[in-house]
Order: sequence, then structure tokens, then C-alpha cells
Amino acid sequence: MACSIVQFCYFQDLQAARDFLFPHLREETPSGAVRRDPSKSTNWEDDGWGAWEETEPQEPEEEGNSCKTQKTSWLQDCVLSLSPTNDLMVIARGQKAVFLVPKWKYSDKGKEEMQFAVGWSGSLNVEEGECVTSALCIPLASQKRSSTGRPDWTCIVVGFTSGYVRFYTENGVLLLAQLLNEELVLQLKCRTYEIPRHPGVTEQNEELSILYPAAIVTIDGFSLFQSLRACRNQVAKAAASGNENIQPPPLAYKKWGLQDIDTIIDHASIGIMTLSPFDQMKTASNIGGFNAAIKNSLPAMSQYITVGSNPFTGFFYALEGSTQPLLSHVALAVASKLTSALFNAASGWLGWKSKHEEEAVQKQKPKVEPATPLAVRFGLPDSRRHGESICLSPCNTLAAVTDDFGRVILLDVARGIAIRMWKGYRDAQIGWIQIVEDLHERVPEKADFSPFGNTQGPSRVAQFLVIYAPRRGILEVWSTQQGPRVGAFNVGKHCRLLYPGYKIMGLNNVTSQSWQPQTYQICLVDPVSGSVKTVNVPFHLALSDKKCERAKDMHLVKKLAALLKTRSPNLDLVETQIKELILDIKYPATKKQALESILASERLPFSCLRNITQTLMDTLKNQDLESVDEGLLQFCANKLKLLHLYESVSQLNSLDFHPNTPFSDNDLAVLLRLDEKELLKLQALLEKYKEEKTRTTTVRFSDDKDGVLPVKTFLEYLEYEKDTINIKKISEEEYVALGSPLFFTLKDEITHKHMCSLENYNIFVWLSKEKDILDKPQSVCCLHTMLSLLSKMKVAIDETWDSQSVSPWWQQMRTACIQSENNGAALLSAHVGHSVAAQISNSMTEKKFSQTVLGADSEALTDSWEALSLDTEYWKLLLKQLEDCLILQTLLHSKANTSTCKVSSLQAEPLPRLSVKKLLEGGKGGIADSVAKWIFKQDFSPAILKLANKERDAENPDEPKEGINRGLFEVSEVEMNLGAIPDLLHLAYKQFPCSLELDVLHAHCCWEYVVQWNKDPEEARFFVRSIEHLKHILNAHVQNGIALMMWNTFLVKRFSAATYLMDKVGKSPKDRLCRRDVGMSDTAMTSFLGSCLDLLQTLMEADVSRDEMQVPVLDTEDAWLSVEGPISIVELALEQKHIHYPLVEHHSVLCSILYAVMRFSLKTVKPLSLFDSKGKNAFFKDLTSIQLLPSGEMDPNFISIRQQFLLKVVSAAVQAQHLAVKDGESSEEAPTTPFGKDQDWPVLAVDLAHHLQVSEDAVRRHYVSELYNYGVDHLGEEAILQVQDKEVLASQLLVLTGQRLAHALLHTQTKEGMELLARLPPTLCTWLKAMNPQDLQNTDVPIATTAKLVTKVIELLPENHGQYGLALHLIEAVEAISLPSL
Repeated sequence: MACSIVQFCYFQDLQAARDFLFPHLREETPSGAVRRDPSKSTNWEDDGWGAWEETEPQEPEEEGNSCKTQKTSWLQDCVLSLSPTNDLMVIARGQKAVFLVPKWKYSDKGKEEMQFAVGWSGSLNVEEGECVTSALCIPLASQKRSSTGRPDWTCIVVGFTSGYVRFYTENGVLLLAQLLNEELVLQLKCRTYEIPRHPGVTEQNEELSILYPAAIVTIDGFSLFQSLRACRNQVAKAAASGNENIQPPPLAYKKWGLQDIDTIIDHASIGIMTLSPFDQMKTASNIGGFNAAIKNSLPAMSQYITVGSNPFTGFFYALEGSTQPLLSHVALAVASKLTSALFNAASGWLGWKSKHEEEAVQKQKPKVEPATPLAVRFGLPDSRRHGESICLSPCNTLAAVTDDFGRVILLDVARGIAIRMWKGYRDAQIGWIQIVEDLHERVPEKADFSPFGNTQGPSRVAQFLVIYAPRRGILEVWSTQQGPRVGAFNVGKHCRLLYPGYKIMGLNNVTSQSWQPQTYQICLVDPVSGSVKTVNVPFHLALSDKKCERAKDMHLVKKLAALLKTRSPNLDLVETQIKELILDIKYPATKKQALESILASERLPFSCLRNITQTLMDTLKNQDLESVDEGLLQFCANKLKLLHLYESVSQLNSLDFHPNTPFSDNDLAVLLRLDEKELLKLQALLEKYKEEKTRTTTVRFSDDKDGVLPVKTFLEYLEYEKDTINIKKISEEEYVALGSPLFFTLKDEITHKHMCSLENYNIFVWLSKEKDILDKPQSVCCLHTMLSLLSKMKVAIDETWDSQSVSPWWQQMRTACIQSENNGAALLSAHVGHSVAAQISNSMTEKKFSQTVLGADSEALTDSWEALSLDTEYWKLLLKQLEDCLILQTLLHSKANTSTCKVSSLQAEPLPRLSVKKLLEGGKGGIADSVAKWIFKQDFSPAILKLANKERDAENPDEPKEGINRGLFEVSEVEMNLGAIPDLLHLAYKQFPCSLELDVLHAHCCWEYVVQWNKDPEEARFFVRSIEHLKHILNAHVQNGIALMMWNTFLVKRFSAATYLMDKVGKSPKDRLCRRDVGMSDTAMTSFLGSCLDLLQTLMEADVSRDEMQVPVLDTEDAWLSVEGPISIVELALEQKHIHYPLVEHHSVLCSILYAVMRFSLKTVKPLSLFDSKGKNAFFKDLTSIQLLPSGEMDPNFISIRQQFLLKVVSAAVQAQHLAVKDGESSEEAPTTPFGKDQDWPVLAVDLAHHLQVSEDAVRRHYVSELYNYGVDHLGEEAILQVQDKEVLASQLLVLTGQRLAHALLHTQTKEGMELLARLPPTLCTWLKAMNPQDLQNTDVPIATTAKLVTKVIELLPENHGQYGLALHLIEAVEAISLPSL
């Protein structure tokens, strides 16, 4: 009940606003420095605070770095305004401004809170050099019937140094601009409508007052409201159509020229005041002298107060009706096209004027009306004192003024005198809080002791002055006029105190009585903690009467708080003192607060708490019913019942329980109504689950040493309402801590009296204590006992229960098991529940049955007989679901011992725990999706899934076991150390034959891998593994749909970006460009294109095969027929349309080209230049659509370019193969890339030649020539077999042979070589000299190999060929060269 400061809003990113307004302060600082939880404010005690008030505070020491100081005090240099409805904040400096709007968001701790976020930022200046001097955020009332009295939108009023006053929307759209005086705007202030508290108060009109250095302008509120609404509607219409131009009504304003005063800094518009006859005579005598004439009617005057110098405070009075209001033509922003956020972005919408006319209009300033002179009537003359600010109280009777001497002066507005002064507040910021008395708080414990007598009558109003002293970093609250300080807080030295002084504009005496949003009279903005705070002041702090009952009660509460903090060995004495204090308190609300603080104390034992509460309860019951507060009486009764419950639980925990006999498996089987085989199966499942869970995570439970919670915590968690005990919304850890002492006290001695409080949360405790439950099988007996006792109560199962209806009692327990993520404990509890339910059902059925049959026949009902009921069927279904979920959870807990490669951060993310509810809500594909996430985390190859599936098939003895052996070879040696994973997979396959069907699982794995790859495209191995799973899908319909969905969802955009990038640069792009345009590195992009090629080829193969296959039927296990949720991936895949095969083939050709360019880093290649216009237009279209593709004969120029490209690809492929062989790799296997095996590029080049209308034989001949060129003659001989035009090939190989001989004879320069060259025929010698051996890639070829090549050339050349004779000469030359080596 004391004064407090409360945080109600935070800044989402205040540093961004600071960096925008102060660019020189921008730096890289951790975000946590701006947004952090502020420390608790410290209340100052009333004793001993007056010492520092008598002397001037010392000036703070200057910091070494001025920039560092500005980083914390930057808010002091800004123009700041907050809407009273807290829906908009404006921070401006110079020409820039930031508009902040509140949004509800979750904090780091998960708590929902309101945060100010940047809604708009930009420059507000229109004329060059003008800066913002003042700003207001005025909420405008809605005119709709459904929202009468509520704010519709907020207008931002901004004053500039140019004299302009401009009005904006929340989005920074300029509505209208006014130039009412050609001087800078010093201050903007607003007054809104308030209902007069009593008939003696004059009703005030709404107005906006604008202060200039020598003038004051007041704009009528009604006129301003209508104009703003019209301008806003005009902007909306112009934005929609662009041709509306409705002129809003002109503004009505008054302009006064303030005279007889040197300087004006701030002002306050008091409003219309009516003098009494005595004041009228006194004023007339002062002005006109003894013979002054007095009018019969009392004049109405508008009062203005200014602060500045000479006089320090000036009082001005303007007679109503002395001047007519001026009418201003509104400078509409839409018509003149002034700069605004809306029309800058859409310039050209309203093209009414030419550019030159617009510039002329903007340069021409509107006409400024002259001011009406208004002389100062009187003031507070103090030549040395200069006023800095003035703040009017909410009821217009008082005003607080600050000056340059560090004083705060309180003025009586009506009398024009200073009535109080505070000193020691340099640079102070001030505001007001008006508190209305709550009539309900007037009701004391007894009517006779009421200090107010009659409780009827109007509510009283108290005003408090709030002073923020930034030099000392404190915020103080003072009771006015002569009251004491009622609160003080340490808030920091860089805050800003905001006091709007107005509410919602546009209300009247009718609409203001309707519902209005919560408004904050005063706010404190703290830039250090990034928070906005407000001050709460109780009304009773304004009551200074020493006999005030409220003040006495607060004194007793403080005394009680001090007593609770003391450590006294004599607890009986402390208990007696506490009883006296709480009984002396008069107000029921204060007495309740005192009792809450007593029960929350940790130092008082339970006996003291019970005795104090019982004493208060007895005292209240002995009083008259009329004088007793019912809420307090009920509160005491509820707490007393909770204390009795705590006592009962403590007594139960003090008893020791030792089972007489050990708990055997046979006892457990009888208890759960299971046979031996079923029990062994259950124990095996739980053992596997426990083993895998223990290996992956260590679950720890913290229990209290005594097993019983402290009474303070017990009372915090529980509440007693309407004869029921409820648990408050607490965390799971607190839930378990509360239930642990209750559940584990279950034993045979428990009576029904104690069971009433245990029915809500013992099942939850069981499910949460899974580790202890699995370690202690005898705990099952505890749960069985508890359920048996609870079920016998009337609140559980009624005797009229029908076996064909569902019992809400058991349904509640089944729901808890379904929602639990601790599957082991849930399965055990379901078995116990099923056993107890069957026992009760049998007994009830037997009772009914015995009434209709003879007693001898009723003996036929034995324990093994089970009555059929709907609940029993639901229990059986739940047991099957929990068993399935347990097996699945065990599989997801399992982990391989070794990993094949480094683990990605995506794979390191933990898997969510499963529950039956999650599986039921996950849709038909939820089970396969969970397993797919686990497979991704373990990064298993598809062969392991196939191997486990073959183990399942191998259980059939009719099938051969060779398939299993073949499957073993498919799994790499590194992945063979899998432990129990294949057995768990096999068990999961057996449990879910439909949901984990191999094609379904491969489809989900394929999708999971590609989804994770899309999150991090650098992990190209994820995409490669996704394609592997895609290829393992056997059904072509599923394969086709999954591939098509992958292409449309994840690949086509990146593929098109890569195409355009490579076509733009004309070569294989560098890493920086790849990351910028495609979002991955150049290495990852190479693998991406290769995987895309595999996907397109798989898509074409699936399209061919799907006609020969039937569409698969997707079944679901019987226990999971009730699943609901999103449609599965396989169902979506089966809904996909047929692809257009030629279009996919067209994309495959492009993908092959791109892959070749990236794989071999080819240059001077523009991929799209290989296609004509039809081919280019068909790219990146929907693969199921029919596009116009190239047909017929192609332009020879295109064919020539394509052939050059393919020959370049073949050369690069042979070169890469040669380098691989040179590095020691086997030449028989395809070279490997960082992400898998490479393509067979020569075959792929021939296939591309077929699609690109290039001669396939030319590609084959070039391949043979390149093989011989690199000295791989044995591969060349194999490749010759595929060449058709062998005559042309022989001519090419003849040249290559000549190059080899030329290198051997001419470039080695040996004596034997020179002699042999002299013996050669002249024609051959001349031909060899014309050869260029530098074209050879491999010159170290043995001469015997070259001899075989010459023989091959002669075989290929016909005898009538022109070069046949030359070939014969070459044979002789080769033989001559090889002779010396022999």
C-alpha cells in the first residue's frame, strides 16, 4: 500500500533509434547492453533523508570522454513525447524522428510483455535547415458507435524552427502544415475535455496552444479535430483513387502578442476562468483606479502563464469576445504535394500541376495574420531568476515552475502567488499525478470508527507532484500543497520524465463517460535499462491527519514487517505480538495484506502460522456479521483448510512404511492382470527403453530431504475455492516437487479424508517420476492402491455408471497418459489403470448379474473373467498405442557408436520427445517423420534401412537368405558398428508395418534431408543423401511425386539463379558470386548441380516406370486410425500431376551443361547461348506444363557452338581422368568428387550430343583422340570400337602418331635419332618436321605402344586412301626406332 514504481513496457531495440538520431554514436555493442532486466528500485525510508536537502548538491565530475557521456545521456538532447494512451512514442532530434509503437512479444524468459518497436523513422523537415523543437502525440477519439470513447488513431504534432507546425499520422504521412507565426516554435501543449468535478468548476474547451518567442497561438480543439479527420480521410481517398481533392474546413485560432516581458521559455494555458464579484472589483480598481466602471455581468477570461525572465513568471488574461477568432486556410498536404512518406514513394499519382508550378507553390509562404497585443497583468518579478519550465496540475489550480537556480516553485494559479519552494533540484523535470479516492476503501472494520462518517458522497481527489532530479538520479513524489514526501526511488541519471497533461481529443460530456483505455499520467523513460516505468501512488498517502485509520494501519504493517525479519529465540512472544498487531489493524484490505505477509514468512514455524490464522478466524466470527468483510473471512477460512491439509500430509510422511514381503514378478503379474508371457514382454520393452534413455540423457530429480515441502511453498502452490483444492499454474518442476511428498506417502493406512486432495495431481507426479518408477517396481503397488481408493469415492465412479458409456474418471487418467512424454511411466500407469478399471467393472457387473441369477450360478464369475465395457476397450487401445510409442521412443533414443563424418550443427539438435498425443496429432506421416528425423541425426545410409527390412523378410523361412548377405556388403565398414540399432529398427518395422513401410520411410528421409539442406546449403552431403533415398523408393508414383515436390519447393529457384549467374559471367563463377546470387559456395554449387542432374534423371525414369505400376494404397495400423493432422508427404506426392517428359529432358540437358562448366571450371561458355529462343523460354516453367520446345533442324551456328562446347567437355574430362591416374587413383573407376562419385562424362557428352543435334560420332572420335593424346592407348583401343567413321578417325590418329615420332626424333637430339632421320624417305621426313609435338599432352609413351597405334591406323585406313602410303612409311620408321632398343 505504499508508493511504488512499476515497469509496464520495454524497448525492443532502443539502440537502433539512438544510432539513427546520433550517427556518430553508432558502434558495435552487444544487444544485451540495451535490453536488460532493470534492477529493483530502492525505496528510501522517510527517516534521515532531509540532511542533503539543506545544501546544494555537488556538481558531478566531468568524465574524461565526452562521447562516452553522450552515449548514456543522449535522450536528454532529444525531443520526446508519449501518447497518454501509451500507443505511440516520438523521439526526435534535429531533422530526424523515430516513431515507436507498442507490440506484445515474449521476452527471453518466456513472459509476454509489451515492447516499443520502431514503426517509422525518417526526416521530417520540408524546408532546408529547419529542425524539430517540440512534439506532441494526441490520440483522437473514434466516431464509431461500437468504439465510442476509445482512441481511433494518434496524430503527431511537430513544431519547427521555421515556425511551421505540421501534423502527421502514425506512419509518417504528412496531413497538414500551418505557418501561424514566422518565429521558431518554442513549445506545444494540449488540453482535452474533462468532466467538471462539481458545478463550481468552469467547463474547459479543448485546444492546442503554440508558444513562440513573442506570441502565443491557441487553436480550437473542435476545429482541429474536424480538420485532422478530414485530412486523414483525404489521404486515404487519394491513396485509393488519386483524383480526390476535398478541402477540409479551416482552422479557428487566436493569436496573442505577449508584451511587457523580456524572454519567454515556456507557458501554460489555464483556460477560461470566471471571477467572483469581489475579484472583479479588486481587478477593476487596480487597473482603472477609484473611478473605474464595473460591468454588471462577470467577465470570462482566458488565463495564460509564462515563465522566462523579467518577469520570472507572467500572468496574462484575455477577455473572451474581445477579438474574433481568425480562420486559416489549411495547407493540405495532398493538394500541395508536400513531402510525405506516402507520396514520396508514389510520386506521380496526383499530377495536377507541372513541376515548375509545384516549386513555385512550395516556395510561396502562406499569409501570416498579425497578433492581437496582450499585456502582462502582473507577475513574480525576480531579475536574477530565469524560469525554465512550467507544469500545470490536472485540476488547473496549481502549477510547478523550475528555474536556473535549481529550485522548484509551486504556484497558486488563481491567486498568482508562490506557496511552496523546493531547493536542490538543478535541471529538474516535473509532472503531476491525480488520484481519485476509491469509495470501497472507505469502509472500515466497524462503522463507528469510520473517520468519514457517511460512506456516500463524491470521491475525493488528491494531487501529487513528481520531481525527477537527474543530477542525483532520484525520483520523488510529494503531496501538495504542503504535504510531505511520500516516495523516493533511485532511477538513474539519464532518464526522461514525461507528463502529457492531456488525454483523448474529441470527447464530450457524454462520450467521456463511456469505457476509456488505461492511461498513464506520468512515465519515466530509462534508456540504460530500455524500460518505461510509471508511478503508482495510493490515495491514502494524501491524508495527513494523525488520527487517520489508514495511516495507523500502514504503521502497523511496517511494524509487523520489521517483527517478521527479527530472529527471536522466544517464538511464543513473537506469536503473541503478531496476534496483537494483526487484530489492531482496522481496514480489511490491510488486514488481508498483513496475513499474507505472515503466511509467506519462512522464519515462523507451522504451529505459529496455524495459531495466528485460527485466532484471526475466531475473532472475525465473534463480530457482528454486518461489520465483517466477507472476502477477509473467506480468505482466512481457505488458508486455514490448507494448513490443516498440510498438517495431515506431514503426519503421513512421518510414518514409516516397510513392506512385509518382497515384491515378486508373480505379484506384479497378478496386480496388472497379465500372464507370464505378457509380463516378460512388458519388462523387456521397459528394460530396452530404460537402457537407451539412460545412455543418452541423465535425468535427475531433486527431492526435499524431509519429503515435505515448506509450508510457505505449499500455500503458494495450492488454493482452496468452492470446497475444492486447485493447483495454481506452476512449472512442471514445481508440480513434481508439490506432488512428491503426497504421492509417495500412499500406503494402506490412507483414509478417504486424505484422498480428496490427491486426486488431481498424483497421476502427474507418477508420470514425472519416471526414473524412480522404473527402478522401483513396488511403486506400482502404490499407484494401484491410490487408484483403487480414489475410484471407490463417490466423486470418481457413480453406482449408476453404465458399462457402455465412458467414465470421465478414467478418461481423465487416459488423457494424462496420452499427453505424457515419459512413455515408460505412462505405459505402467495405463496397465495399472486398466487393471483397476477391469476390477471395478467386474465387481459392478457381478453385483448387477447376481440380482438376476441364482447364487450358485454367480459363483461362475472368476478373477480371470473380465466384463465387457467401453472403458475396457479404450484401455486396450491406449495400451497398444503406448506400447508402440515406447518402442518408437526407444528407437529414437538409440545412437550409433561411430559416425562417418563430422556432425553438422543441424544434426546436433536434440529430437523432441514423443507422446501418444503428438503422434495422434502428427497426421498419417507423423511416425515416419519422427524416424526420418532420427535417421538424419544419425546420418545412416539407405542401405541400413534396407538391411533391417531384409531381416524382417528373412523371418519367413521360405525365402532365401542371400539377400541379407548382399545387404551387408552395401553397408560400409564404418557403419557396421551399429549395436542394437538394427534390432530396434526391425522391432519398429514389425510394430508399424504400414507407417514405416520402406517406400514411405525413404520418402520421409528424402524430404527431411532436403529440408535440412535448404537450411544450410553448404552441407551438400545432405542433398546427396536425399537423392540416395529418392533412388531407393521402389514405387515410381511415390518417387515421381517426391522428386517433383523437391524440384518445385527447394531447387528451381536456386537452379535458375545459378543459370543466370553463369550465363552472365560466361564461365564458372567465383565463390563470392555464388554466395551472393545462389546462397552457397562454388564447391557446394557444383555438388548441387550434380544432384539436380541425378534428380531430373530419376524423375524421367520414374515417369517411364509409373505406367507399369499401380498406385500404392496407404494403410494405417488399427491402433492409429484416429490420427489427425497435416497430410503426409507420401499423400502429397501421389497427388502430383504427370510431368511433361520432353520438358524435364530439356532441363536435364541444361543441368548437364551447368554441371560440366562448374565441374571442370570451363571458361568462355554462356550456357543459354547454346539454345534458341524457344529453348530459353521453356526453362524454369512448371515441369507438368506443356511448353513449346525446339523442334526440326537447328541453325548450323548453334550446332557449331554446341559441338565446340562438347569437345571442350570431353577434353576436360580426359584431362581430369589423366590427373587422377597420375595421382595414383585407379583408372577403371570413375573419379570421385568431394560429395560422391563423378559422372561418366564421355558417355554423358555423347548423350548430350544426341539431344543437341550434334554428331555423336564427332564426340566419340574426339574422345578417342584425347585418350591417345594423353597416352592412354589401351582405353583408346576400347573406345575405337564405338566410332562409326573410322576413316576420319584414322586420319586424326595418323597426325597424333606423327607428333609422337617427331618428338622422339627431332626433339630428343640423339645421335641415333639423327642417323635414323637421315635414312627416312624425304616425304616422311618433311611431314614429320611439319608436326608440332607441343600439342601432345603425354610425350612419355613407349615406342612399342606407338607401333601398335600405327598398326591400328593402317587397319582403319583403306588402301586407296591418300595417306595410306605415309602410314606404311611410318611402320618402317617405328620398326627402325625400336630395333636399337632391342
